[in-house]
Amino acid sequence: MRLLVIEDHPDILANIADYLTAAGHVVDCAHNGPGGLHLALTGSYDLIVLDIMLPGMDGFQLCRSLRASGKRTPIIMLTARDTLDDRLQGLREGADDYLVKPFALAELAARIDAVLRRSEGFQSRLQVDDLLLDLATWQVTRAGQPLKLNPACLKLLELLMRKSPGVVRREEMEFALWGDQPPPSDSLRSHLHLLRQAVDRPFAHSLLHTVHGMGYRLAAEHAQ
Repeated sequence: MRLLVIEDHPDILANIADYLTAAGHVVDCAHNGPGGLHLALTGSYDLIVLDIMLPGMDGFQLCRSLRASGKRTPIIMLTARDTLDDRLQGLREGADDYLVKPFALAELAARIDAVLRRSEGFQSRLQVDDLLLDLATWQVTRAGQPLKLNPACLKLLELLMRKSPGVVRREEMEFALWGDQPPPSDSLRSHLHLLRQAVDRPFAHSLLHTVHGMGYRLAAEHAQ
C-alpha cells in the first residue's frame, strides 16, 4: 500500500515511517499542514495518517479541505488530545479513525488494516499462490487439499495473507493474537511452528518465510 504520514514531530514521524516501510508499504512524509495537503491532493494514496497539531494548518482544517476537494482517501487522525469533543470533531471533519498518543505502532498498523478493509469492502477470500483462505467459512486449502488450523493459526494466516508479499513484524502478530498483553513465554513461535507445519510441510515448496531481524512473510518462491 502507498501511505502518507503527516506529522511534525521528527522522531514520531521517523518511527512511524520506518515501521510501516518495514511492513512492506510505500510511505511518503510531510512535516506541516500545507505540505501534507499538497501531497494528499496531488498524490494517490491508500490511506493518510494525519496528526492534528500541525504548523501552518491543523489536521482538522487539512481533513476538511481534503474532503471538500472530493478526495475520499481514508484518514486516521493522531493526537494527544483525548477528549470526546476532539474525537467527535475529527470524525465530523471526515476522519475514518482516531488514535490517541502515545500509541503502539502495532496498533496503528492494525487500525490501518481495519480502515482499509472497511473502505474497500470485505473480501470473501484470500489467496497466495495455491493457498486459499475462505473468509466466510474459515476453511483453508492448499493445492485443493483441506488444512486444519487452530483459531490462533487462522488469525496469523489471515494477517500474513493480507500483507503478502510484505513482511509482518512479530509485534503485529502478537497484537493480533493478544492485544497489548502478549504472554511472557514465546507462544508466538509455537503458533508459527504449527502454522508452518500445516501450510508448508506436506508440499513441494514453502510459502511461509522468516525474515531475520524483521518478522515473517507469506509468498511464493517467485515473489521473493
